[in-house]
Amino acid sequence: MDLDFLPEHAEFRKEVRGWIEANYPAEVKRKQASGEEMTKEDILSWHRILYAKGWLTPSWPVEYGGTGWDPVRKYIWSEELARAGTIQNSFGIGMIGPVLYTYGTAEQKAKFLDATRSGDIWWCQGYSEPGAGSDLAGLSTKAERITGDDGKEYYLVNGQKTWTTQGQFADWGFFLVRTDPTAKKQEGISFLLVDMKSPGITVRPIITIDGGHEVNDVFLENVKVPVENRVHEENKGWTAAKFLLAHERSGIAGVARSKRGIERLREIAKDVRSDDGGSLLADPDFQRKVAELEIDLAALEYTELRTLAGESSGRGPGPEANLLKIKGTEVGQRLTDLTLEAAGHYGAPYFRGFPKDGNNAYPIGPDFAHRAAPTYFNMRKTSIFGGSNEIQRNIIAKVVLGL
Repeated sequence: MDLDFLPEHAEFRKEVRGWIEANYPAEVKRKQASGEEMTKEDILSWHRILYAKGWLTPSWPVEYGGTGWDPVRKYIWSEELARAGTIQNSFGIGMIGPVLYTYGTAEQKAKFLDATRSGDIWWCQGYSEPGAGSDLAGLSTKAERITGDDGKEYYLVNGQKTWTTQGQFADWGFFLVRTDPTAKKQEGISFLLVDMKSPGITVRPIITIDGGHEVNDVFLENVKVPVENRVHEENKGWTAAKFLLAHERSGIAGVARSKRGIERLREIAKDVRSDDGGSLLADPDFQRKVAELEIDLAALEYTELRTLAGESSGRGPGPEANLLKIKGTEVGQRLTDLTLEAAGHYGAPYFRGFPKDGNNAYPIGPDFAHRAAPTYFNMRKTSIFGGSNEIQRNIIAKVVLGL
């Protein structure tokens, strides 16, 4: 395989890299470096810069705001975003957006797509439930069809969703609900767009082990959702849900992000002393672990490029997306393992907001160690969300091997 980029693609990379460096908000970069929690406005500040530039939704069709870039330019763009460590809310752009322009009605597209791109609508995902995570089709949140006092048709929704990322910020959510309890699990599900300000919705924070508020429980009690907010046919929501998950899993691989992480790991390990007093990076055992990680990351990149080639020929994400999800999350977790190993016992004090970089009034080690543990803990979730890696292996066995 020829991995050399054409001259025009190399020039495009140079242009993109320079533009990101010049335009990424300094305050957001500062908060990322110090491990401070991001506000909704922090994330939207970069979102709106991309929107104004016209580079927010390169993978969308041109008629809905896409750039019309070829697949290589799209790949370079995603690599450069990851290389710069940019932050973005993907629920609107990478998940519900593609579902809407693929399955949505003309009215839904007109109402939601432009508002999602501009940042006027912030989305959250209502998939997982306390009893339905890896077995997503086992969800029990129910939606009964009723006629309102105004004569319009509604769904009356009752149930609970959990692990709802950034639900505290959301204006709208896309929810999977059970509309036919007598049908087979996958055949009785519908896909609804829910106004998060609707009466009967309660968002309760889940504080994670690092002290952060990223995820939530969402309770729905007699929430009225207009039937016009259903995407695709009634009881056929599983089709849209699978389509969305395929796009989510493709993005989870994080090749460029892991490349950047390995570069940072090498910088860290070069300055850390091993037991014999030398550089940790010169330790044969640690060298082996880093080399094995780099080899697996290279194999992952080739798989991602094969997926890119398939999409450029008109095919959507196939079983390769499941492979990318498995290996991408495993590589990411191993990377945080090695970073925490480099930090050693200095990784123990990981309380949010303390210590600040450069403020080592107490002998607690180098600045990078402050965030080693919370990053390690946060990455544990990646092999579970988007469909657990065990589920992905089952899908591969069925689709690829015919088992």
